[in-house]
Amino acid sequence: MHFLPEEIEQYTEQHTRGESELLQALTRETWQKVVMPRMLSGHVQGRYLSMISKMLRPKRILEIGTYTGYSALCLAEGLTENGQLITMDINDELNWIHQKYIAQSAFAHQIKCVYGDAFELLKTMDNRYDLVFMDADKDRYLDYYEMLVPALPSGAVILIDNVLWSGKVIHPAAPKDLETQVLQQLNKRITEDERVENVLLSLRDGLMMVRKK
Repeated sequence: MHFLPEEIEQYTEQHTRGESELLQALTRETWQKVVMPRMLSGHVQGRYLSMISKMLRPKRILEIGTYTGYSALCLAEGLTENGQLITMDINDELNWIHQKYIAQSAFAHQIKCVYGDAFELLKTMDNRYDLVFMDADKDRYLDYYEMLVPALPSGAVILIDNVLWSGKVIHPAAPKDLETQVLQQLNKRITEDERVENVLLSLRDGLMMVRKK
């Protein structure tokens, strides 16, 4: 997941605006108590999510993949006064931590946690979001993308995490697991999709930014 020299990553963090005390506490507790804490968005990516959200000033945000709630709290920083963020996860085993920190935040009344299969949940919603962040089951990314894009308004932005997949998307010797195959198909599909414009950012494990035309 780390493509830059450690000193460069440290320099990048040192020259990125710091996290809130709440996000710092959430980061510490995630690393202390949760399996695979590296799945946390983290300082630099979190500030990027916050910046994009503040630039867009979205009324409706969708997050697919809650984990411990760090990215949801970052995205919520840009919500309009009456805006709402819906964050989905297929299970509720980490609700003890993300609900704890969401409740302590200034956005508790604006964040709604939903549990279940995101693909099935999306079938029941109108999906007219201003900002979408995908960070869940990689083998369903293409399904989520194709379901969401037609419903999104012009100017809506989708951010998709882990699209470099630790470099496996380009490594010829990498095992062709389903996740790698889907991510390769997704990256190609987005780049060729005339409905959108995109840029693949080499931030952390790769972040695809897509704007609906």
